[in-house]
Parts: sequence; structure tokens; C-alpha cells
Amino acid sequence: MNETAQTSNGQNGLAIRSRNLNLWYGDFQALFDVNLDIKRGMITSLIGPSGCGKTTYLRSINRINERLGYVRIEGSIAVLDHDIYDQGVELAQVRKQVGMVFQRPNPLPISVRDNVLFGFELHAEGKKRMHRSEKDEIVEQALRQVLLWDNVKDRLDRKATELSLEEQQKLCIARLLPVKPEVLLMDEPCSALDPKGTEAVEELIWELRGQYTILIVTHNMAQARRASEECIFMLMGRVVEHTPTEDMFVTPARQETADYIEGRYG
Repeated sequence: MNETAQTSNGQNGLAIRSRNLNLWYGDFQALFDVNLDIKRGMITSLIGPSGCGKTTYLRSINRINERLGYVRIEGSIAVLDHDIYDQGVELAQVRKQVGMVFQRPNPLPISVRDNVLFGFELHAEGKKRMHRSEKDEIVEQALRQVLLWDNVKDRLDRKATELSLEEQQKLCIARLLPVKPEVLLMDEPCSALDPKGTEAVEELIWELRGQYTILIVTHNMAQARRASEECIFMLMGRVVEHTPTEDMFVTPARQETADYIEGRYG
């Protein structure tokens, strides 16, 4: 993705646009003609029953699915106005623009400091010689952004795996930020956390709105309502409804949406 592709996105206000997206795992079709516009700088939640295609769609946006040799994809996904499945697009550049947070925190078994710097040092700007003070500034800024600095500033050289689950998940988000992604994908980021940890991560997600485009998969209806501005309901690989979150929960346009929200299935 070149600079032109990145800056032109401001003209249409979209971070992600998928058109006629179909995906198969072998002979099983998991996504059917998914057409979605995800607005830049907003928090959008993806809800729906297990197996409806939410995580498949999420993983298509940073091309994780293609690791599996039996996956076939048709259609297009544009991130910042650039088709990420174009033949000339480098996977490393996609991953730089699109960061992913998984269900269970996955910090590296190295220090908190080195976790934050890990992705940054993989990319070109991290390979130039930097003073320790410059790196310290990057670490502090990222940890402050995820509301973790005050908790860990005296433990930066300790292994990240010694942190609480809540702290580990915040650290995994902090690890993405020095690379300066435009989009953060979150796949059930609170599923391994207790209620207090869930509240803290939801607070963080809301703090990051505007700075990043956030797409979050959740089974938690209350979380989707609390922590997103727009909501997408998927069912059996298809998009049923995409509206402002409050509209979906108060006045859903489709009966299938109402049935799911009211707990009739899923």
C-alpha cells in the first residue's frame, strides 16, 4: 500500500470496503456475497451466532485465512482504498496497516518493553539506529495509549507473561500501536477476562475510537451495545443488517436480528 492509497481514503471516509466477498473452506462456503462499508475512525461490532462467518470475515481483512491451503476467496476487500488481495500487494504491508487482537492474550515470553517494540523493530523504521531514549519514548507512549503505563512502568524488564490477563491483553494492543496501523481487528478480545478486566478493555477500546478504525467480534450483546457505534449482524455467512448500534438493539429492521438479540437462537 503506497502513500497515495493511504491518503486517498480520507475522501470517502471508509477504512474497509468489501464487495461480493465469498469464501470457501474446501467445499464449505462460509461467506456469501458480503458487501460492507466500515467507516474510518469508528468502532463497529460484528455479532451473530457461532459459525455465522464473523471471525472468517475478520481474518479475511488481514489475510490470515490464506495460510490455509484449502481456502478459496472471491470478491474484493479494500483497506484504505487499496484492494488487499491485489497481486502486487505485500502481505507484510497489509499486516502493518491492519493489526489483530485475538481471543486469548498472546504476549511473547520476553520483557514488557521488548513486546511493545517487537512489531516496530520488524518494520523498516525500526531497523534504523535509535537511541535508547527514543525507544523508551515509543514504549511509554504505546503503554499510555492503552492505559497500562502506570501499572507496568516499574516492571518493563519483567516477562510479559507474568502480567495479569487484563494487562496482557492491553499489552497485545500496545504492541500493535508503534507500527501505526489504521485498522484494529479484535476477535472476542474480552472472552478470557473476568468482568473487571472486560470493563477495563472496553474502556480502552472507547479511548482509542477516532484514532483507529476498530472492528470487534463479540458474542456479548451487552458489550456490542456498550462498546460500538455501528453494529453488523451476520447469519449463516450473510450480512443481515448493518446499522447504528442503538438502532439495531432498539428497532432492528429485520426479524432475524430481533430474534437473535432477544435470545431466540444462537
